[in-house]
Amino acid sequence: MTNAPPTEAFIRDLARRPAPAPLRPALVALAVAGAILAGLALFFALFGLRPDPGAMARPVVAAKALLPLALAGLALPLALLSVRPGARLPLWPLLVPVALAAGLFAARLIDLPPQRLLPDLMGQTALACLISIVTLSLLPLAAGLALLRRGAPTRPVLSGALTGLAASAGTAAGYALHCTEDSPLFYVSWYGLALCLASALGAWLGHRYLRW
Repeated sequence: MTNAPPTEAFIRDLARRPAPAPLRPALVALAVAGAILAGLALFFALFGLRPDPGAMARPVVAAKALLPLALAGLALPLALLSVRPGARLPLWPLLVPVALAAGLFAARLIDLPPQRLLPDLMGQTALACLISIVTLSLLPLAAGLALLRRGAPTRPVLSGALTGLAASAGTAAGYALHCTEDSPLFYVSWYGLALCLASALGAWLGHRYLRW
């Protein structure tokens, strides 16, 4: 004989529970963007902007901020869309900034003398860059995932990965205003690795916390 409550009692219990707060896409976007800006504001207060901000006017240097900003602008709406059951999820637009970054990387690689390859790739701040972007991504990632739980994610790993990508790409775009490493070999490699790590962390957290 089972001790489980009858179906009617279970339904009455569900009916008495307060309705979950609805998912508000604008709130999610504001929370993620606000957390990114808050983290960057603290970072800039401690470490400052680059000493030559005029260098950002050069197209190759501007791409260091604009490409991750575009990636964040694409990934966050996709993350919001991913928590709607049955919604189609066109991921191909993410390939556009990735392809542009790969093109900059290849062009620099072709033009660079062999003896300059390793210095350009490693720069002087590779580890600091990697740690800073991933660390500053944690708060917006947590904020985004906490709010996405109000949706109905049927693809929690993908939802988490897209949230991690949006958080880290937005962070990388801001971090570029501090970073003086302007070679595409450096920023495509290290910014890209930071974005991959944050996306992987988001996927893992999504698997754990976004499942029904």
